[in-house]
Amino acid sequence: MTGVGIGFVVGILPGLGGLVGMSLVLPFIFGMDAFSGVALMIGLISVIHTSDTFPSVLLGVPGSSGSQATIMDGYPMARAGEGATALGAAFFSSLVGGVMGGISLFAIILVARPLVLALNSPALFMLVMLGLSMVAVLSRQSPILGLLAGLLGMLISAIGAAPAAGTYRYSFDILYLSDGIPLPVLALGLFAIPELLSLLVTGSSVAGDGKLSGSIFSGVRQALRNKWLIVRSAFLGTGVGIVPGLGGTVVDWIAYGAAKQTIRDSENFGKGDIRGVIAPESANNAKEGGALVPSLLFGIPGSGTTAVLLGGLILLGFEPGPSMVSTNLNVTLSIVWTLVLGNVFAALLCLVMAGPIAKLTLIPSRVFAPFLLVILVVACYQTSRQWGDIIALGVFGMLGWFMFKYNWPRAPMLIGFVLGSSAERYLGRSIQLFGFEWMTQPMVIAIAIVIVLIVVGLSRERPAPAGGEGEGR
Repeated sequence: MTGVGIGFVVGILPGLGGLVGMSLVLPFIFGMDAFSGVALMIGLISVIHTSDTFPSVLLGVPGSSGSQATIMDGYPMARAGEGATALGAAFFSSLVGGVMGGISLFAIILVARPLVLALNSPALFMLVMLGLSMVAVLSRQSPILGLLAGLLGMLISAIGAAPAAGTYRYSFDILYLSDGIPLPVLALGLFAIPELLSLLVTGSSVAGDGKLSGSIFSGVRQALRNKWLIVRSAFLGTGVGIVPGLGGTVVDWIAYGAAKQTIRDSENFGKGDIRGVIAPESANNAKEGGALVPSLLFGIPGSGTTAVLLGGLILLGFEPGPSMVSTNLNVTLSIVWTLVLGNVFAALLCLVMAGPIAKLTLIPSRVFAPFLLVILVVACYQTSRQWGDIIALGVFGMLGWFMFKYNWPRAPMLIGFVLGSSAERYLGRSIQLFGFEWMTQPMVIAIAIVIVLIVVGLSRERPAPAGGEGEGR
């Protein structure tokens, strides 16, 4: 419960996320009882991707890297006065997704070893390409602009040191750029700053009409009507989370794109469709269960949060690897069921607090904007604790405002940035190990067929008229 409480606060504060929260509690793990230390860390992990929904829905600010896709429909709902409805649906979906992720971890922990070992560099590269195909899904109304935004994101990801090489690209002899642009800085600049400026320009509250028309229970009811979407997104989140280094920051976009592609009457996605909240929230909570599979079996962190978790396990005297399913199986099972219970406690806490916190959308922007701006700057500075973080926030904030003003899709840029470095790393490793014969591997061909089907399916659709405020978000 202590871990859940800490994670709840960290998740609400924009830009911090699980990595910062885990770093805060890590010093206190040393010397603790093994099961108590595990409970503290897993309790924190279980709530981060639930409570980070608050800023994403109510303020249009990504609470963490796993809640970016929730902004697409959650924030428009808050603008329409339905923030409580969006939160109710999000938290119920997070509860189901988190519990399913923990149960899936329990079911596959003993049989996942051959599956993880089968994912070599070529297969991982193609999975990254599959994630990039979501750019086309999210930019259905303006595919050319979406493609350009995605390519720009990949170009930004190339700043800094090249993978497996001693060269630096686009750093211009600036020490700050040698490590590349941090993800939280780019996300806050693209999404938080433009929304904050927009509210200040209009002078209104987030709920534009000054009324709250929805409720927590109506959101839960709508989530129950879309129960199969929750289940499907949870399985997708668990599967993507198993892939090391891929699922942590892009699983919500993959789930959002899959929902938009497979659901009928999806033309309101990006404009306040409740299903655009349900899918990513179910997936990003279920992902934590999947990410623990490579972390516990091989010591390969599935995300930044699980990387710190591995450090905590080592401090407690455990060596992540095969021993976690043999001599230390009791610790692994403790992790599994603590994750399940933590998700239940986290969702109940968020549901209780959702109503009062949703009233923040009624506060005029001139009142809360200065306070929020301070939080954004502090959260940004926490990324690497360099002044360059604040300067980069201003630069990407101006870029985000330009894209917001002229209705350029911002989500594809973030996807391109997230997956750009992974694509470069896996492609280079594939060519180094297999030459160009890697393209003939069966798994590569299978994933390529899926990508082609996605692109062909989009090309046959009649494009919708360009424009609309939701698409620009």
